[in-house]
Order: sequence, then structure tokens, then C-alpha cells
Amino acid sequence: MSDVVRVLYIHPFAAFGGASKSLSEMVRALPAHEVEGTALVPPGPAARAFASAGLKVISVRGVAQWDNTRFGHYRGLRWLIVLRELFYLPATISGLRTAARQGPYDLIHCNEVTALLAGVLAKRMLRKPVIVHVRSLQRVGISGGISGWLRRLMRTQVDAVIAIDEAVKRTLPADLPVEVIHNGLAVPAELPAPTPADHFRVAIVGVLHRSKGVYELMEAARILRDRGTKVRILVVGENLHPMRSVRGWLLRKLDFARDVRAELEAYVAQHSLQDEVEFTGFVGDVRSIYERIDAICFPSHLDAPGRPVFEAALFGCPAIVAMRNPTSDVVIHGRTGLCIDEARPELIAESIAMLARDPAAARAMGLEARRAAVLRFDSRVTASRTLDLYRRVRAMQVPGGPGPRLRG
Repeated sequence: MSDVVRVLYIHPFAAFGGASKSLSEMVRALPAHEVEGTALVPPGPAARAFASAGLKVISVRGVAQWDNTRFGHYRGLRWLIVLRELFYLPATISGLRTAARQGPYDLIHCNEVTALLAGVLAKRMLRKPVIVHVRSLQRVGISGGISGWLRRLMRTQVDAVIAIDEAVKRTLPADLPVEVIHNGLAVPAELPAPTPADHFRVAIVGVLHRSKGVYELMEAARILRDRGTKVRILVVGENLHPMRSVRGWLLRKLDFARDVRAELEAYVAQHSLQDEVEFTGFVGDVRSIYERIDAICFPSHLDAPGRPVFEAALFGCPAIVAMRNPTSDVVIHGRTGLCIDEARPELIAESIAMLARDPAAARAMGLEARRAAVLRFDSRVTASRTLDLYRRVRAMQVPGGPGPRLRG
């Protein structure tokens, strides 16, 4: 058997977000000639990033998903989104047939749990084990219905599960074969020297979406300005969907998407916050952002951290995170950052003000965050652990291997 592990990645998102960036970083950090990867992905920035990282790309119109995450699960008008997934199903099947012709593969890696059904379909078509990457908090406390059916699929059809942190793992059934492998990040060789400024600089980084707490952060900026706290808030990112297209218009009408950038800019203009808020748009190399800020803010409604929290930590920036029960691998309140119970403007403002009042203490938190992040999030470490998992999963197909699935 060849030592090279041949992997089919299923990635359901066209946008270049945390999931695609994490996969790209991991692939780049894999030892040379150890993995041959092919990505089934919709056309767009994510596909281009995968190609740049060295993956072969099979472009499909769309990958059918089923969203049962805590934030995105279907309810009310959101059930209409299922029509889109049914529309994408033929493209998914066609893409998997193309992938089968370009194979063979040793295993299938779904890069987000929302692609679970596509992964199960791929497993049955290709007859190979499947790994599911869980990057978002799942719904808990629901035993029946669709949630129960999806959990049964995970138990019976999935051979291994990767959770990106302990917070995600605790939302998964205890009997699943879950391994925590943190998102891989490129570690800067050295920290940039602090640059003096007459205001405290905070950034929110990522796709602009109401779930990220961006509206609450803008209101916090107004509160801080009115209280005389000198801050500069950088809003780094763009809308998830193009808003000027027919599709964007329809999504807005159904309240499935909002022109977040335009709404934030209108709020800034209405309250004369131009001196406090800066919109940078999409920034390809976010190192240029982390090198000029004092803290990162991620006040999301997801009750979980985002990739920018850990990226910023590697640059010595403490984080403000909205989590009710943070796990120690995410943030340690008062040591690597600050936690608030929910994304309320007053709480966000108080946390920023606390760091701004004592920049030396904020810097010390950032250095402690960096020490912890290097141990957990170095892409070389996560790539090595992922490769080890690949080899163990591949061994399931070898006579005398460890059996039909890994143990949790």
C-alpha cells in the first residue's frame, strides 16, 4: 500500500471563510508527498484558495447541505432554504461521479458538518470511510425528529469526527468517535513591536453577518465615544452574499441575508462615528491588521469563538469573546482575554474600556494568549495530528485493521 493518503475533501461553501482558510493552512502544512487531495467545492474564492494550496479542484454548481447547527437550523421561513439544497443535489451527485472517475481515494473528509448528507452519499458511492469536521456548535437536548436522525447518521455512517475545540465537542453526542484538532494557523516568527497610538485599537475580522455581533459592536463604539474613551474600531470583511444581484435582492426580501456593510455604514454616518470606526473591506493578508491593533473583538451570537480570535492571539492580541461557559482552549477570562455572557453593547463597551484603561495589562493578556495559541494552533501540529488520523482511518480498510470505526 502506498504511503500517500488520497483524500476527497467536500467543502460546501464558495466564500473564503474560516473553514476554507483553516483547510488551506492545514494542507500547506502537511509534509510533502504525504497527502494527495482533491476538493469538491463550488466555484469562488474558496476553490481558488484550495487550488493555490495544492489541491485538485472539482468545481460544482453547489454542494447540498443540511444545516442543523445551533444558529443556522431551519425554522420559519428558513425552511425555504431546503429548496436550494434540493436544487443542488443533482450537482452534488454529478460532482461525486466526476470525483469517482478521478480517484481512487482512501477516505472522504467533509470540511463542515452541514455537508454530512453529501459525505454519506460519497461514502456509499465510493465505498470509503468518511471523516466529518465539526466547526460549529450543534443543537443539543433534542432526541427525536431530524436532529435525532442526523445523530443516528453520525453514529452509523461516520468513521471519525474532528471537533475544532472543546466547546464544539461538548455539543456532540458522547458516544461519537470525536477527536479535538484545533484549526491550524501559520505562526509568525516574531511579534511586531507595539506601535504607539492615542487611542485603543480593536478589530472585528471576518465575513460580515449579523450573527457575528457587528451591530452590537457599532453601538458599543457609540457608547465609548459618548463616555470619552478613545477607541478606533476596524471592521475587516465584506458581506457574505453580493447584495446587488437578483439573488441578493431575493435573499434580502426573505430576510435570509442583509446588506450588513451598508447598514453599518449608515449607523456610523447617523451617529458621526467616522473618527471611531474604519471599514477596511476584505483584507487578503490579515497579518497587516493584527500588527496594528491592541485587541480582537468577537462578540458573536454563536456562543463560540471564531478563527480570528486565535489568529490574533498569535500576534499577541487579547480577545473579547461572547461565551457563556468558555473552555480553557478558547479563552481564559482575565488571562488571555475577556469573556462576556452575551453580545450586548454595554458589555462589549465595558470590556473594551477595561482593556483601554490599562494597555500594559492588555498586552500581558495578549502575550499569554500567544503562548497558549502556539501550543494548540500551530498549523504544523494540527497537520501532523490530522495526517495521523487519516492513516488510522485508512487502516480501517486494510485486513487486520482496527475495525469499522475509531473509538471516541
